[in-house]
Amino acid sequence: MGKNETDQRQEAINRYIRDDPFTAHLGAKVEIPRLGQSRVCLTVSQEMANFHGLTHGGVIFALGDIAFAAASNSAGQTAVALNVTINFLRASRPGDRLVAEAREVHAGGRTAVYDIVVSNEVTGEVIARSQDLVYRKKEWFAPGDDDPGKS
Repeated sequence: MGKNETDQRQEAINRYIRDDPFTAHLGAKVEIPRLGQSRVCLTVSQEMANFHGLTHGGVIFALGDIAFAAASNSAGQTAVALNVTINFLRASRPGDRLVAEAREVHAGGRTAVYDIVVSNEVTGEVIARSQDLVYRKKEWFAPGDDDPGKS
């Protein structure tokens, strides 16, 4: 595959990931700066608060999970979560702009480990951290030269 074809394939992968309906429903924005990494931003709305007036833990988890999915699928191979361990470290509130950054820290065989940090974009305070394990299936949603099923 030539450079132009590689760039077009990567843009198709990125577009596929960014077009996720749940991500759009939350109003989150996904960036994939390089393979195995992602950055996802979200402004917390009133509807995302729990009964204490704080950002619901499910929203924080979802933001991290979106970043995890984007990073782990960034090569075009279908990857699915096996395990997520999250630690909620600080509260946030409606109006806060949160950012989740994911990066691959280990890949071996069919599995890989990702570190995800969710922080307040304005203050830099870490809201949550997670370590996530992914399983890479033998299927590609964006076939390329590395796809063993490509004809």
